[in-house]
Amino acid sequence: MEIKALRTEADYLFALREVSALIDLDPAADSAEGERLDVLGTLVQAYEAKHHPIDPPDPIEAIKFRMEQAGMTVKDLVPYIGPLNRVYEVLSYKRSLSLSMIRRLSEGLHIPAEVLIRESVAIAA
Repeated sequence: MEIKALRTEADYLFALREVSALIDLDPAADSAEGERLDVLGTLVQAYEAKHHPIDPPDPIEAIKFRMEQAGMTVKDLVPYIGPLNRVYEVLSYKRSLSLSMIRRLSEGLHIPAEVLIRESVAIAA
C-alpha cells in the first residue's frame, strides 16, 4: 500500500477518485482496502481543511436553517430570543444576538455557540 502526501490539487483529485472507488467496494475495516480507505480519507480531510476551508455559517442563517429543519415558525423562537417583535428584529438583522439569546439558542436548538457568536454579515455591513 503505497500512499503519498497530497501536495497538489492533482494529488487531491486523484485521491478523491480512489476514495470514491473504495467506498463503492465497501471494504471491511480490517482489510487492505479498508486500511487504504481510512488512510486516504484522513489525507483528503487534512488537505481539504488546509486548502478548502469552509467558513461557519452566518448566525441568523443558521437559525433560519434550523427552523426550516425542525418545521418551526417565528413564534417558536420566542422562548429563545424574547418577544415576537424582538424575534423579527433579530431575523431581519436589525438586532444582534445577546449572550443570553446565544446560550438559549445553542442549548435549545443545538446550534453551536461558535456559530452564534460570530457577527452577522448584514449587521457588520
